[in-house]
Amino acid sequence: MTVEIPPAPEGAHRFFGGRLPRAEAFVAILADTGVSHGLIGPREVPILWERHVLNCAVIEDAFAADSRVIDVGSGAGLPGIGVAIVRPDLDVHLVEPMLRRTEWLSSTVEQLALDNVTVHRGRAEEFHDQLSAPYVTARAVARLDKLARWCLPLVERGGSMVAMKGRSAPEELTAATKVLRRLGVTHSQVSTHGEGFLSEPTLTVNCSKGARSS
Repeated sequence: MTVEIPPAPEGAHRFFGGRLPRAEAFVAILADTGVSHGLIGPREVPILWERHVLNCAVIEDAFAADSRVIDVGSGAGLPGIGVAIVRPDLDVHLVEPMLRRTEWLSSTVEQLALDNVTVHRGRAEEFHDQLSAPYVTARAVARLDKLARWCLPLVERGGSMVAMKGRSAPEELTAATKVLRRLGVTHSQVSTHGEGFLSEPTLTVNCSKGARSS
């Protein structure tokens, strides 16, 4: 069966620039084996750019140059692979517990020749004493209070958890405030990404951990 790959929208052309061919290759993989492996629903294929790849990649502006980023529960490589494509300066680590998915992620990273991406199999909790980064991100994994318990132990002091959320972001942040404070968060806010590239910008909840005292 021929896979119908959605063309890149104007916003993707402007956002990815010279990195667009690699982003297009990623979309083609998602539309093919991403669907057959159950990572992307068939009905999602026509909206892969707007709802998934571009929607995720635009959060790259949350990360400082040459930083390490951990993507928890990476699944189809979203947001991790999308961010790694547009930001080759970042050292991106994809954490995913399911073997079938980590095998797919490793194959996809190899096909895209992304030398700034490392795949790890396991749950976030298993890496609390093994892996850390200035930034930890996640998309559609859990509500903010539960997500924070998994992700914040991976965040280095002075770093941030950047959680992709939909329109519920402000409400989730309000509900999770006490939990976040107990986990060492000193500042949190809802941030907007992708204005000018997406018809509906992406929202993240950014939670910063206090820097180490000198």
